[in-house]
Amino acid sequence: METPPPRRGPRPRARWLAGAAAALVLVGAGTWTAVASDGAPAVRRQDRTMDMPGATIDTSYFTSGTGRRPAVLIGHGFGGSKDDVRTQAEKLARDGYAVLTWSARGFGKSTGKIGLNDPDREVKDVSRMIDWLAKRPEVELDKAGDPRVGITGQSYGGAVSLLAAGYDKRVDAIAPQITYWNLADALFPDGVFKKLWAGIFFSVGGGGCGTYEKQLCDMYQRVAVSGTPDAAARTMLEQRSPSAVGDRIDVPALIVQGQSDSLFPLGQADAMAKAISANGAPVDVDWKQGGHDGGDPETGRVESRITSWFDRYLKDDKSADTGPAFRVSRTGGVDSTDGQALLRGATGARYPGLESGGTDVPLSGGTKTFANPPGASPPAISAVPGLGGGLSQLSSLGVGLSLDFPGQYASFESRPLGEALRITGSPTVRVTVTSDTGDAVLFGKVYDVGPDGRQQVLPSQLVAPVKVEDARQGKAVELTMPAVDHEVDAGHRLRVVLAATDLGYASPVVPATYRVSVDSPLTVPTVPGLTTAATTLPWWVWGLPVIGVLIAAALLLTARRRTNAPAPDPALAQVPLQITGLTKRYAKSADRYAVRDLSFQVEKGQVLGLLGPNGAGKTTTLRMLMGLIAPDAGEIRVFGHAIRPGAPVLSRVGSFVEGAGFLPHLSGRANLELYWQATGRPGEDSHIEEALKIAGLGDALARAVRTYSQGMRQRLAIAQAMLGMPDLLILDEPTNGLDPPQIREMRDVMIRYAAGGRTVIVSSHLLSEVEQSCTHLVVMHQGRLIQAGPVAEITGSGDTLLVTTAEPVSEPVLEKIAALPGVGSAVRTDDGLLVALGGTLSTGALITELVRLDVSLTGVGPHRRLEDAFLTLISGGSA
Repeated sequence: METPPPRRGPRPRARWLAGAAAALVLVGAGTWTAVASDGAPAVRRQDRTMDMPGATIDTSYFTSGTGRRPAVLIGHGFGGSKDDVRTQAEKLARDGYAVLTWSARGFGKSTGKIGLNDPDREVKDVSRMIDWLAKRPEVELDKAGDPRVGITGQSYGGAVSLLAAGYDKRVDAIAPQITYWNLADALFPDGVFKKLWAGIFFSVGGGGCGTYEKQLCDMYQRVAVSGTPDAAARTMLEQRSPSAVGDRIDVPALIVQGQSDSLFPLGQADAMAKAISANGAPVDVDWKQGGHDGGDPETGRVESRITSWFDRYLKDDKSADTGPAFRVSRTGGVDSTDGQALLRGATGARYPGLESGGTDVPLSGGTKTFANPPGASPPAISAVPGLGGGLSQLSSLGVGLSLDFPGQYASFESRPLGEALRITGSPTVRVTVTSDTGDAVLFGKVYDVGPDGRQQVLPSQLVAPVKVEDARQGKAVELTMPAVDHEVDAGHRLRVVLAATDLGYASPVVPATYRVSVDSPLTVPTVPGLTTAATTLPWWVWGLPVIGVLIAAALLLTARRRTNAPAPDPALAQVPLQITGLTKRYAKSADRYAVRDLSFQVEKGQVLGLLGPNGAGKTTTLRMLMGLIAPDAGEIRVFGHAIRPGAPVLSRVGSFVEGAGFLPHLSGRANLELYWQATGRPGEDSHIEEALKIAGLGDALARAVRTYSQGMRQRLAIAQAMLGMPDLLILDEPTNGLDPPQIREMRDVMIRYAAGGRTVIVSSHLLSEVEQSCTHLVVMHQGRLIQAGPVAEITGSGDTLLVTTAEPVSEPVLEKIAALPGVGSAVRTDDGLLVALGGTLSTGALITELVRLDVSLTGVGPHRRLEDAFLTLISGGSA
């Protein structure tokens, strides 16, 4: 653990802060609210607006306990508001901080135009809020007007923490997350326009281009039309970037960056770490798993580390454990029974950068000639904003989802690796590029290619654009590939691909012919000194945030590869699903089975419940059904077609598992439309209106997803799975995290979908819901089938009778029935009675007594709850 630098003496403020305090006006007295939390110290929240030049800023102030304490400001992400960081603010307040959150200009309830963290607007707003904190009796001061203060935030809020530290010397510590160092480099990498992300920023993220400062709107429209960034655009973004004041940021910085991030990749964090370290300040770097493309945000772990960072550098608590100088989260495999990805951390005593421990990997391939197509269409596909998290995480599980079109890329490949190779950083390679137009735009990527030579995985779905000029006679270029943390198994190959197009970027629209040859080995950074921790508790995502992207995956894979699948069975053409003798062993085991000799059939119009305790093999079965893993034996047929990875029939299957994610700043409808566009299928095939009608989201479709409740997000995710109206819909735990009314709504969604003649398979642990929504059941235990059939058949035995009546049974008669010898209990239902027999009264004798009591009988039959039947079956299955 590093020793912090001594506290600095009086610090001069920048000239532009002169008079800022006088410009600050508090509007109203604010509203105080006490926030309770299960016996924890009460948190007091004061909501107030602050009048800034050109804007009114909406703020919340959180405190707990008494006495002076350090202050922390928390900024929010782009498109969000102060409400997004409330939970973290309350936690920090309980930990002894005075916490101020705010909605930046143009977001939430704050007014003003978006300036992309303009130093004269958004950054000055932060300094004025520091002025306000300096006057609070709860806040510890270093000297008059100078509070002890730290700043943290994600993305947009992370950048303002860096900028504030550069412009205001009162800032004492920062913890920026998944943010940028140089916004021009992020949106115009190597002079190539990152058009999809820029479009999200300017067209929808901030509510439309008109919500920005006019010069920013004009700049975006100019670049978007031309497809080429100009010098003025680059200068404008650089002036709003932390890099502009990088030599002034000299406070302790915990830098947290995401690996699943095509917007602000790891190189942005690398630049900020190097600059701040060079200024003499303590810097720790943490590569978490998730990022702007989705993935696991590791919220609890990261927020805990930020609190410890502030404890050390704001409270001067020398015992606070700030963690390692460098940490990277790694996926430690997948449990074959339930699909859980196991996350663990690798750590180092120093931050290694992106080029440490280089290993040379020779490449072969000669000189390759390929074309940039007219209009740069069709483009190759790598990361897609909003879908990229699902793609990148599926890549981490060995499913290749990128797409390069033949004739539009050059490929160079290594020999099979003799031993596993861990890439940690940015691989580099030298190439010579020739273009018949003189210029070229290429997209470099490094694939992990399986032993069969066909299955290729693009780590984190990342590409690195490079612009090559004056290349008519050939030009040597050193390419820096995307920074990743990825392990390549022994026997796999590394494949370097240079593509002419990419969906996320603007490419030249003029057709061109490129020639590329490799001049050096691929140099791979390895960082051998890292220590990998033991696997921690698993986090749930085998299907990952946008599970509907599996449909797109099937289409993409189909375009690249064909497998020798058995011929379709015409006799099963109308059968949604038939599973025969399905078997899957645990990894590296010859006699332990996740699924063993499983057989059942599902018919049209059924809502089938897949039940079983943890480890029963349900998730493994679903993974095989969706083509994610291959069975060791047996067969799955969907509408008569055998399932293989990328099988065309998978386009008739929709799927949803827990953890669906969406772009929070887009509306529900916009998220669905973006997803469908990414599949490449015609818009008229989406049946979006029909899916939305079944999902029942109503007017909420026009609202930003960040305003949705958990139940609304679940229904939006199922609507996404229903796009295209697939004939077979698979739902894994669709009611997780929902309250009873939301569960009832979800039940109605499933029933409405199947009512159209389609089929639904639902895996759930809520037996009462399965009993009410499913028509048929498959019960599994220890990988085997225990029982399959209609719900009524499985529950239709036991010592409880369902008595249906033409008229409701009155209370006096009910009491007489309950008092009969041999009756354990009698309870009214909507249809009549549930009568539990004690063993001494036969069914016939009960009927006689009911007739004697003038009960208007319409039927008597056995009844027991699904829970009772399930427990009986599982008990028998384990005997």
